[in-house]
Amino acid sequence: MCGIFGIVARNARIPDGVLESGTQSLAHRGPDDSGTILLRDSVPDPVEIGLGNRRLAILDLSPLAHQPMHDAETGNWIVYNGEIYNFRDVRAELEKGGTIFVSHSDTEVVLKAYARWGEECLAKFRGMFAFAIWDARRHRLFIARDPMGIKPLYYAEASSYFLFASEVRTLLGTGLVPRHIDPAGLLNYLTFGSAYDPLTLVEGVRALPAGHTLTWEGGTLRESAYWDLVDEPGTAVRTPASLLAENEDQTPDRLQPMLEEAVRLQLVSDVPVGVFLSGGIDSSALVSILSRGGVTPSTFSIVFREADFSEAQHSRAIAARFRTDHHEINVSQTDVLTAIPDALRAMDLPTMDGINTYFVSREARRAGLKVALSGLGGDEVFAGYSSFRTVPRMERFAQFWRQVPSVVRSPVASAFAALSPANDQNRKLASLARDNGRVLHPYFLSRMLFTPTQCDLLFSQADGSAADRAAQSQRDRLQRALPLDAVNRVSYLESRCYMLNTLLRDADFMSMSQGLEVRVPLIDHQLAKAVLALPGGWKLNGTPKKLLVGALAGSLPDEIVHRPKRGFTLPFERWMRQELRAEIEPVLGKKRISEGPLGGLLDSAHVDRVWKGFLGGETSWSRPWSLYVLQRWCELHL
Repeated sequence: MCGIFGIVARNARIPDGVLESGTQSLAHRGPDDSGTILLRDSVPDPVEIGLGNRRLAILDLSPLAHQPMHDAETGNWIVYNGEIYNFRDVRAELEKGGTIFVSHSDTEVVLKAYARWGEECLAKFRGMFAFAIWDARRHRLFIARDPMGIKPLYYAEASSYFLFASEVRTLLGTGLVPRHIDPAGLLNYLTFGSAYDPLTLVEGVRALPAGHTLTWEGGTLRESAYWDLVDEPGTAVRTPASLLAENEDQTPDRLQPMLEEAVRLQLVSDVPVGVFLSGGIDSSALVSILSRGGVTPSTFSIVFREADFSEAQHSRAIAARFRTDHHEINVSQTDVLTAIPDALRAMDLPTMDGINTYFVSREARRAGLKVALSGLGGDEVFAGYSSFRTVPRMERFAQFWRQVPSVVRSPVASAFAALSPANDQNRKLASLARDNGRVLHPYFLSRMLFTPTQCDLLFSQADGSAADRAAQSQRDRLQRALPLDAVNRVSYLESRCYMLNTLLRDADFMSMSQGLEVRVPLIDHQLAKAVLALPGGWKLNGTPKKLLVGALAGSLPDEIVHRPKRGFTLPFERWMRQELRAEIEPVLGKKRISEGPLGGLLDSAHVDRVWKGFLGGETSWSRPWSLYVLQRWCELHL
């Protein structure tokens, strides 16, 4: 696991110090080693290529795994961030063909696999990754991001330069990328609490989408998709034959070996691997699978001293049942509160939902953990959210409502908006009732932070072009999801929207800010695609996450399976009225908004109304909190 940085200068020289400083800006991601290389090429034009890496040593801890890594046979160079969990199998296949290795690292396997198979090597890998290879013979830079988008990759073009990095802040720190806000990315953030790939909050900086490659050749960029959770509309869905079942009852038995394989693969490491254990279904499932495979894992749980927020009884029950080497990290609410300033500084992009991940990662690293398995993604793949039931109902209402004559719809919607109590749920219902085309699908409404009408008030300067660009990624994902049944449609959208742009992004930069690698076995791309191919109705029949629980062969106790869903929650609602109020209120003040980086973009008076609406009980804490995080991030980085 690492941080990577690269810069290509065409008909120009790489500015002094940029390669080294850009690489060192990623030191938190890779505290164990550092390396850079400057290459020169002259076909078809003079080119300088700078590659940098900061390494967190997980596989092959020796100097032989140092990056950037060179392939003496082809002349290729690689910088790589990630883990290929099946790298030993790929290595064995290469060795049968005569490939000789000098290290025991997965980095060298990626480098040699590219030499053998070219871009087709991506079909061989199971893991999380973002890497860049300078192809010396073809005079091109080849970049790839893993199928599920677990590892990030950002890039920008600036004059004669092409740049890429694991973090947006690294690109900004070069001084070559203007620090301007992208209006489309800002609209995404206001709508969902995070920018949607490929947009970022910074104009000119793009995220390489999950399952995509990017090629720089002769000054031309070519982006291409190589994998998705569903295949192109109109084509048959290809899924592993081992999971195809004639009926619902057969599915748990077919699913069990795929789950076990996905979890077992992600144990590959030359340092100890722990498990984040909350006592919920997903993390408990990981412990159950490991235990059945003969592995006694070390488990780590955050335990609040205040009983109102502690879930210690559930994590302790799982640890006792499977006899894990259990560690409890005891904290108070004061501990979390004092960590918030550092958590804000750790954000590579603003997010309304990253503080929890930062705190868990920090405490786990302090406890000596370097690699942790997480149950992230279980809700998206196995239909654990309430959205799997509410969104299909909203779809049915929307279909019915569209049949009602517009002369009736409009006044009814207006009356509802005027007469209903002012709260977030009613604002969303009013947006659905208006059905004016600005909400592409009820799923997006379910995940909205601010409705289109509220965004108009907050960001009145946004033009039609920005709105169109902001909605493009939603349209693309919805197009892929529409042929699916209602439940699987939600699963695809949750995976490619909320999980990708919020949960995975937060997990990456918050954990890597502490030099901690987080692995997510429940979204192994082969497993996720196979489960998505099963009928949605099989996933919502009675037991929560029925397919996952069924594949565990009854190993989880009923009190874990049927307990109310609850994550690692923090009492922001209360804190923002008490301990945090003195910090947040001035940041959201009219003068500070108007004179800061968001001045001329956000309407300071409406920002003030959002804050007062929270104090008056008309809106949840997440709305003003998201604006506070946005303002603070912009002050720090723009």
